[in-house]
Formats: sequence, structure tokens, C-alpha cells
Amino acid sequence: MSEFMNVAEIFGENVFNDAVMQERLPEDVYKELKRTIQEGKELQRSTADVVAQKMKEWAIEKGATHYSHWFQPLTGATAEKHDAFISTPTEEGKVLMEFSGKALIKGESDASSFPSGGLRATFEARGYTAWDPTSPAFIKKDATGTGAILYIPTAFCSYTGEALDQKTPLLRSMEAIDKQAMRLIRLFGNTTSQKVTPSVGAEQEYFLVDRDKYLKRKDLVFTGRTLFGAMPPKGQELDDHYFGAIRERIALFMKDVNEELWKLGVSAKTQHNEAAPAQHELAPIYAQCNVAVDHNQLIMETLKQVAYRHNLQCVLHEKPFAGVNGSGKHNNWSLTTDDGINLLDPGKTPHQNIQFLLVLTCVLKAVDKHAELLRESAADVGNDHRLGANEAPPAIISVYLGAQLEDVLTQLINTGSATSSIKREKLDTGVRALPDFAKDATDRNRTAPLAFTGNKFEFRMVGSRDSVAASTIVLNTIVAEAFSEACDVLESAENFDLAVHDLIKKYAAEHERIVFSGNGYSQEWVEEAARRGLPNIRTMVEAIPHLVTDKSVNLFEKFGVFTRAELESRAEINYETYAKAINIEARAMIDIASKHIIPAVIKYITSLATSINQVKEACGDVCVEVQTELLSESSRLLSDTRDALKLLIEKVDKVAEMPHGREKAEFFLYEVVPVMNSLRTPVDKLEMIVNKEMWPMPSYGDLLFEV
Repeated sequence: MSEFMNVAEIFGENVFNDAVMQERLPEDVYKELKRTIQEGKELQRSTADVVAQKMKEWAIEKGATHYSHWFQPLTGATAEKHDAFISTPTEEGKVLMEFSGKALIKGESDASSFPSGGLRATFEARGYTAWDPTSPAFIKKDATGTGAILYIPTAFCSYTGEALDQKTPLLRSMEAIDKQAMRLIRLFGNTTSQKVTPSVGAEQEYFLVDRDKYLKRKDLVFTGRTLFGAMPPKGQELDDHYFGAIRERIALFMKDVNEELWKLGVSAKTQHNEAAPAQHELAPIYAQCNVAVDHNQLIMETLKQVAYRHNLQCVLHEKPFAGVNGSGKHNNWSLTTDDGINLLDPGKTPHQNIQFLLVLTCVLKAVDKHAELLRESAADVGNDHRLGANEAPPAIISVYLGAQLEDVLTQLINTGSATSSIKREKLDTGVRALPDFAKDATDRNRTAPLAFTGNKFEFRMVGSRDSVAASTIVLNTIVAEAFSEACDVLESAENFDLAVHDLIKKYAAEHERIVFSGNGYSQEWVEEAARRGLPNIRTMVEAIPHLVTDKSVNLFEKFGVFTRAELESRAEINYETYAKAINIEARAMIDIASKHIIPAVIKYITSLATSINQVKEACGDVCVEVQTELLSESSRLLSDTRDALKLLIEKVDKVAEMPHGREKAEFFLYEVVPVMNSLRTPVDKLEMIVNKEMWPMPSYGDLLFEV
């Protein structure tokens, strides 16, 4: 590679994208494939055979020896199985390189070890992967640049057809909102657009720590977060890390990450230091939502892989360090037609943009009606530590619209019509040399879980490790329902203009309660939300039941996104995931406290006692009050640690025999987690007393500031 990188030259070089297909495929095959993608038709075998042949030739030219159907099971990670292109050797001992349309379209994978929530038994091992032609295949090369694998983005389902992955229901939800959005825009006279596609831009937050220090923290290794740890003298109080100068080691890491992602066609655009020390963010440009989900999975994989090369560890847990900001990802969601019309663009005079106002109030209706479901889409074990703190959106779902749209909404509710829009004011900097610029009338409220940000909605609850598929599926489906119900009214109306005006006013008035522009972190908002009847779902376990309510089941079944069985399976998987995660954390605490912390404290106490005796023996009248106080306090805290440890062992042993499900998850939440907290309290106090040389693991200061 040359010293200087030309982004335009390398971007997408490892992607079998539209330009490559247009160049390599026969014209008739290319057109047929494009029609298949655009119209959602089943891919013909004859077309698939030609595509597979050209894809194989391209991949081999790139150094690929294997191909893989790359899918997203319900583990939170991606999965892959590599198959070589080689055929059965000939009598001469030679092999041919083969890859058929059948191998492209469908693969078979052992599904026995992937979570299914009861959809299939262990002995029913077979699962199928099916190519998603709307998401391009790509090449991933190893660190040496010589080994390469062709990756084919696929859906993953059981042999009876149930979705076992994130992609299948996402594609279903895209079809649902496309159909209903097309109904809506046709009512407004749009006869040219042929498709409406949800777009997503997923901002990714992460921590980077030194790998050698990381490996000395068994809690980080086992669970992804620190189970013990006292705050250092300096945290993020000075806000000096946020958007600060990027250190050279980190800058070199980011450079390599960008290069890898650009080659994969991922439009990584923005990088900066985040609020907490050692925390950073990477943001891509928007893409069609199923492609954006694939890209975000690639981003997480690439961050971890490149970090390893730099002797760093990328930590994606939502709350790896207590006392400093956790990590999430913002899901920027919008709706765009195939000819470039953004349905969420208010224009310069939103009060006159009737189609936009209907879309907007439909979104408000959807979010208000299904707030619990949207909250559940961001529920995970790590987010329990993050949501609701003064760093992330509260656990209460609300919508922030900005001054301009909130004023329009108020006019609609109070007078029945909107006659004006707040104009953007000029911002006076007080410096003559600086140009005046317009203040954004939709200026964002960082405490809002769902905020309108100019021409999109930004859902900020998603956890940093999570796929953005779950929240996107919910947004697509609930808005599709709202569009459907609006169209049912308008299509039968005698006077369309009057009917749409009345419907916008009705939705605005009925769902005004979901709009909030104040401080979402305040206790006042918690109390106000309760008065409004808005749900406050604080934990993952409390969120899961909302996935399988009759309201949720009816919603998803109506639009063909999930069946009841698929929803029930996901609820079971979520309960099991929570129980397993907390069980691992609890056992890790037991292991670390028993084998490392308690022995270290005993060693320290022994050294103190020895010191006191030696000082008294050397000079009996010397004051040893300080040593004695430290000895007394350390011994007391050690006793507290032992008591909490014993109780935690009892709790973990008790829950071991319980079958997986809601009861087990609730036991971990209400019985085990509080004891884990009680064990951490004395240990963190001991860390502030015990000699650093004796403490068995790197401190927060070591991890956060020595990178």
C-alpha cells in the first residue's frame, strides 16, 4: 500500500456492488437481477447460476479460497461457516473451483446451538440460510492481506420456515412499511414513486483499553464490564475528552478501521472522542436499513479485529465502567422514496406541508400506542445499567420535536389549524469577523429517547452491542400500522382535504402526551410522565413481557413480521439471555473475590499487623494509630466482603436448578443483582485502602487513562 490513501480509489473495492455487477454480468442477467431486487421477486435459478459464476470469478481474483453465508442469529453476534470453492479432485488429482446458483441462494447450517426459544429441538439441527440480494456480497481479508473469504449476507430460518435471525423479520417489516407508505403518498397524488424504503444511520460508541491491562481484568474478559472498581480522582468531570484531540495511538487505530470499512463499502464518516475517558464514536452515512444493519455488524467486528492488531481491546458493553458514561448507538431512521423524496422532510413551511404533518402525527400515534414495545426493542442486560442515568435517554419513551414543530402541533390542537411556522433566528456571536448563521429551529434535546432532528427521527436507546435491527423492525411496523389506519379513513372519505385535516388534528390531540421537550433526566419528568400515563420500564426483565402481549402479537401478525410462535420464542430467548448473563457475572464476582481480592486483602492486613508489631517492638511509645485504624477498617470491610460473598454463593446455588424462563430471570433481577451490588460496595472501598502493588488487578485509572 502506498504511503497516502486515496479513499475514492479503495472505497468498495472488496464489495460485489452494483458497479461490479454491471461490469461483469451480461446485460440481460444484470437487468433481471435488478428487477428482482427492486420488485422483491424470487430469484430465478438460471439468473442465480450466472451471478454465482461471475461472483466466484471476481472473488478468486481477489484471493478468495472460500465462501460463507454470513448471517445474524439471535446471539447478538454474526455467524459464518466457510466452504471452499474446490470441487472433488479429478483422477489426475486436480481440482476445479466451483460455485453454483444453488450454493449462492441457499445454504444449510447446523442450527442446533443457536438460540431458538423452543422453535426447534436440539435434534432438529438443520437450518437454512437464504441470500439477501439487496445487501451486496463482500470480501474480507485477513491481517496479512493474503487470505480472503467471500461473504454472502443471508437470512437464517428453521427448516419449517420460522425466523431464527434478525434479518428475516427486518426484511418483512420493510415490505410492510413500503406497502402502507405507498398507499399514503398515492392519496396525496404521488404517481411517480414506486417504493418507500426506511433508511438508517447507526452511530457506534465504544471504549478502547490497553489489551495487556484488559487481560488482567477477568471481569472484563468474562463479562465485558468491570464488576469491581473504584473511581479514579479524575473521571469525565472536566469534559476535556469529549471532542478533544485524538491521541496518536488511537488515531492510528481509527485510520486502519476506516481503511478496512471503506474497502467493504461502509461509509464511515465521523470519528471523535466521546464523553468518557477512553470512549470514542464512529458514525456512518445513512443506508437502506437492512444494509445499514449489516454495516453496523461489520463496524463492530472491524473495531474488535483492528483493536487486536494494535494491542488494544475494543469494549462494546453498554456500561463497562461504573461512574462514567456508558455506550449506546443512535438509530437515525427516515423514510425515502426510490426517486429521492424524504417523507420526514418538513420543508421551509411545515405548517403548510400536509403530507408531512400526517406522517409526523402518525409517528406520534405509533410511538405513543406502542411505547412499551419500542422500549423492549432496546432492552438488554447492559442497558439496565445505562438507561435512566444522567448520560443516556431515560427509560421513559418520549418524543422531542423541537420548537418549530412543537409550535405547529400546539396550533393544531388549540385552534384546529396551523397558520405559521417559527422561522430560524440569526445567531449573534458578538464577533464581527464571524458570519451570522441561522439557529436550528429543531435543535436537539440530548435527553430525549426519540428526537426529530431535521428530516429524521433519532432513537437513542439502542445499546452499543445490540443489533439496530430490533428497534428498526419495531419502528417500521408500528408506523406501518399508523399509516394503514390513516389510509383506511382517508381512502373512504368523501372530502379528502377535510378528512386529512381532521385526522392530523385528531392524532395531534390524542397523542400530545408523548411529546416532551424538557429535561428527561429530572425527577420532575418521572413524576410528570406518571401523570401522563407513560410507562417507565426500568429493566430488561420488565420489558420482555410486552413483546408477547395480544396488542404486540396482533400488530406483528397483521403485517406478517412475526408470528406468535416467533415472538414467544424471542421472549424466551431474552429471559434466558438475561439469566445466563447475570449468572456469568455473579460467578465471575465469586471467582474474583475468592481467588484474588480476599487473598490480596488478607496479605495487606497481615502486612499491616506485622508493621504495627514491628513498630511497637522497636519503640513502644510510638503512635501506631493510623496503622491500627487502617487495620480495623480493612478487617471490617473484609468481613463485609465475606458475608456478601457467602450470600451470593447461596443465591447462585439456589437458582442453578431452576428452569430457564421468566421466573429464573426475575430471581436473578430481584434476588441476585442486589447481592452482587452489596459485594461490590466493600470491595471498591478496599481498593482505596489496599496498597496498589498488592491490589490484584489494574484500576479504573490504569484502564481509562493509560491507553
